Amino acid sequence: MSALRTSSSRVLGASFGARAAMLPTRAAFTRSMATVSETPAEPEPRLKTFQIYRWNPDTPSEKPRMQSYTIDLNKTGPMILDAIIRIKNEQDPTLTFRRSCREGICGSCAMNINGQNTLACLSTQRAPMLIHRVPDPNRPQLGLLGAILAFGLPRVLIANPGRIPAESSADVKIYPLPHTYVVKDLVPDLTYFYKQYKSIKPYLQRDTPAEDGKEYRQSKEDRKKLDGLYECILCACCSTSCPSYWWNSEEYLGPAILLQSYRWLADSRDERTAERKLNLENNMSLYRCHTILNCTKACPKGLNPGKAIANIKLAMNSS
Repeated sequence: MSALRTSSSRVLGASFGARAAMLPTRAAFTRSMATVSETPAEPEPRLKTFQIYRWNPDTPSEKPRMQSYTIDLNKTGPMILDAIIRIKNEQDPTLTFRRSCREGICGSCAMNINGQNTLACLSTQRAPMLIHRVPDPNRPQLGLLGAILAFGLPRVLIANPGRIPAESSADVKIYPLPHTYVVKDLVPDLTYFYKQYKSIKPYLQRDTPAEDGKEYRQSKEDRKKLDGLYECILCACCSTSCPSYWWNSEEYLGPAILLQSYRWLADSRDERTAERKLNLENNMSLYRCHTILNCTKACPKGLNPGKAIANIKLAMNSS
């Protein structure tokens, strides 16, 4: 028994010695605590000025004006919408604008930022960089217009590689969508835009019931024809960038509504194709498009309304 106790004591002693060797010394522990307690130095403020369009219908005698706000980019998120929200929360609660999802899904925060119609929740406070599609040697080279109609704008998207230094960057100028009536500040009146959308009957119309009484099926090929059409979020960025729509907005449907119209013309499940075409058969609804293609450039979702309009014209001529 005594031998067993002796061996146990030796094992426990060895284990305790090993643990003690692993523990840091008091001095090392003190140094590590001092390191943790040190507060990092605050970065230099990166001030940025935003010039925002202001107009209040409650004071109609006052003309619209641009109002400047300066914020620290280090204390806000990367998107323009983040900056506008911070300005409203911390500097001017009277600033009025629309926003909802903050993810480029609802289209509420459409506005004109530095001359470009876009979504504030997708637009960053960084330097733009153009990215061009690499030509495919196996495809015939088209002209610029043909390439845009076939594949989308050569400037496929605007990437933002990094924040620009505040001291060398120009002010950000923000306006409501151009050539629209303004409700207040950055809020455009889209009442007539939605009336035009309603006029094309944007829903499935058919008389033939489904075979199983449950759903209307379509092939994968037919379903693929809707890609690039159904993603439209009706933000009106494209329509309000179109000169033809600026001057004929009461009769010309505009890029967004025509893209939506083609979405239903291209749907194999719909049985009102002839009726839909007939509603477009006039001088104004469709044929005011002059392929300026501002719409394709402006679309924040990367869609191609110009191509959709061209496809409608082809469909009208083939019937």
